[in-house]
Amino acid sequence: MSAQHRVAVVTGAGRGIGRGIAERLGRDGLHVVVADLPHMQEASEETVETITGAGGHASTAEVDVTEEPSVEALVRTAVDAGGSLDVFVANAGIAQVQPLLDYTTEDFHKMMNVNVTGVFHSYRAAARQMMEQDSGGKIIGAASIVAFRPFALLSPYSASKWAVRGLTQAAAMEWAKYGITVNAYGPGIVGTAMWDLIDEKLAESEGLQKGEAIKKYAGDILLGRVSVPEDVASLVSFLASEDSDYITGQTMLVDGGMQFS
Repeated sequence: MSAQHRVAVVTGAGRGIGRGIAERLGRDGLHVVVADLPHMQEASEETVETITGAGGHASTAEVDVTEEPSVEALVRTAVDAGGSLDVFVANAGIAQVQPLLDYTTEDFHKMMNVNVTGVFHSYRAAARQMMEQDSGGKIIGAASIVAFRPFALLSPYSASKWAVRGLTQAAAMEWAKYGITVNAYGPGIVGTAMWDLIDEKLAESEGLQKGEAIKKYAGDILLGRVSVPEDVASLVSFLASEDSDYITGQTMLVDGGMQFS
């Protein structure tokens, strides 16, 4: 199948890293299904406009990754749009910055439901479609630097990304015989709205000014700068391409050298 006809789904693609990934895959020649929650529809449409404005192919879809029927419907939408499902990027996720003792059980369950159960739903729905096509495929999940190096005040988030790392490894073991590779990407500190919130909360807890917390943690970045969504998108582009056909079960860090795996 030519690159022009490959189809990719990206969840959480209305903004941030997800948007960066969707735009990059669009430039790579894939038809990109830009998926996000219903209230993010306008943002999703903006992502599509950017892709199509650059000569690419894209469409929008609504999804709630915590609901398995919603993810299954998303896969059907992708197949209807492009005839197949070749790449699924399970990017959707949430973060919450709070001392562990102040975390409510409800907040913990929500974190796990989106970041772990959502990836579980996404991986399985994508794999089933790829097996039905009997053409292999690329499944890619959103982990984080905290899957290797937890951060204080991000305890449940760190736990959820460790879980994504483990799920990615086990899925790769089970689905390799179908020609499906399963990998994950682990961003470090990224200049997105999520990290703006993390910076604000960390600054409050540590008595710092807004912007100082990220600056403090960014001191560990060997390459000397906070990353941007395009840095992560470049890695996902590789994992979605035939160049990564011999790579599976890996969680690859893209953090400027903060953590060695």
